[in-house]
Amino acid sequence: MTHDVIIVGSGAAGLTAAISLAETHKVLVLAKGELTGGSTSWAQGGIAAVLDAGDTFANHIDDTMVAGAGLNRKETVEFVVENAPAAIERLVDMGVPFNEEHDALHLTREGGHSHRRIVHVDDATGWAVQEALQNTAAAHPNITLKPHMVAIDLIVDRHAELPDGSNNVWGVYALNNDTGHVETLTSRATIMASGGAGRTYLFSTAPRGATGDGIAMAWRAGARVSNMEMMQFHPTCLYNLDVKNFLITEAVRGEGGHLKLPADAGDEAGERFMQRFDPERMELAPRDIVARAIDHEIKRLGLDYVHLDISHRDPEFVKHHFPNIYDKLLGLGIDMTKEPIPVVPAQHYTCGGILIDLHGRTDLPGLYAAGEASESGLHGANRLASNSLLECFVFGDAAARDIAAHWEDLPEPPAILPWDESRVTDSDEEVVIKQTWTEIRRFMWNYVGIVRTTKRLERAQHRIDLLRGEVQEYYGNFRVTQDLIELRNLIEVADLIVRSSLARKESRGLHYITDFPELLPEAVDTVLVP
Repeated sequence: MTHDVIIVGSGAAGLTAAISLAETHKVLVLAKGELTGGSTSWAQGGIAAVLDAGDTFANHIDDTMVAGAGLNRKETVEFVVENAPAAIERLVDMGVPFNEEHDALHLTREGGHSHRRIVHVDDATGWAVQEALQNTAAAHPNITLKPHMVAIDLIVDRHAELPDGSNNVWGVYALNNDTGHVETLTSRATIMASGGAGRTYLFSTAPRGATGDGIAMAWRAGARVSNMEMMQFHPTCLYNLDVKNFLITEAVRGEGGHLKLPADAGDEAGERFMQRFDPERMELAPRDIVARAIDHEIKRLGLDYVHLDISHRDPEFVKHHFPNIYDKLLGLGIDMTKEPIPVVPAQHYTCGGILIDLHGRTDLPGLYAAGEASESGLHGANRLASNSLLECFVFGDAAARDIAAHWEDLPEPPAILPWDESRVTDSDEEVVIKQTWTEIRRFMWNYVGIVRTTKRLERAQHRIDLLRGEVQEYYGNFRVTQDLIELRNLIEVADLIVRSSLARKESRGLHYITDFPELLPEAVDTVLVP
């Protein structure tokens, strides 16, 4: 099947691009599971934009650069920050019901921000944004939304038996989970908006499908990836043995929540501890600092968790600002208006990814990327809170505009070789996939987590090298399933993370390695070339 443009991913970046393109082009949007299954729906906090009279673009740019430990590309930060108000305006026009106060958008504050600049819909901004974008896309006759399509690989010149050279991308091979067959989907342009790689780790706030598919696919096709060592760990994930990935939004600290030591800390129980790590910003320090501080206290005192306490604020204020979190915790027996919340760090965001320019273009002709799958230069060594959805809107639109502007330069796809299933059989060893998946996520958590050492990274690399052969053999002999496709991508992404981590001989932002604790004088991207 041929379309003008194929977009892999149905979250904020993918749907923004689809809506921008649909006036002039026919667009196919693929979702691995349900259309709402990506990370956008899970976003609690909000979207950062300069909308207050006392704030400036320069302030937002500076906050982003400080949080990113100087690894950001300034032209990208300027581009995104300056386009933020327009992005918010488009969302308002689509019907996103942002909270208001005194006839203006209500702005909250989060860690790392010098001003209140976070627009939000209670504490469920992502769901409201997803709903508005999805309704707008579904109503457009030029947009086809197709769930349950698991992208396997990008279609490149070798799939058309063309001589190597330009390495054009002509679409994707994708497993249709409804039929069980692989479909060949071609287009003149492809946008990778497939999200991050959080599920490479044992503990993550990311949805089940965040297995780094787009990053791995682009890498196999020949695109460069950058800064994959910069994996952000959110400081405050709920500690609960039954609920593994419920995030307690940054805004709880932004509205006055305190981090304290629990009863298991002995004589230190009830004490705030952030003053020892960042005395000026305390709980409002950037995420990398807060996550390392919590990790340090948990290891120092042998704790399972620390406390996040906002019970000193007025109960009605807490319920009004965090209704979804309040209800969720109450259902688990925790009343956040009266008692602290047990929290631990968990993997939260992939700051690295497919290297792109200001137009969303990758190294490969015909391939664009946007959102968490990409590395635009916005986040640097640590993403500033609520810049993630913003990046999706700005770069989704930028990619769409570039495709439209250069449409005549994008060639029609040639005849493509269909997917060949004649050489494989159904597997009777699904246990191998589950075992390998669990092994990857566990050693990535233990060896490539918040605090790293060269020895641990080398151990992780050794295990990846062993497992890669097993995964390749399995993939070559058995019919593809979603679990197998994701496992193949997980081992690829784990390798990229570890290789990038070993390459950075300093501690910067999210990459903290005890062998190289100092900051080098110059911030340099870690760029891997296939």
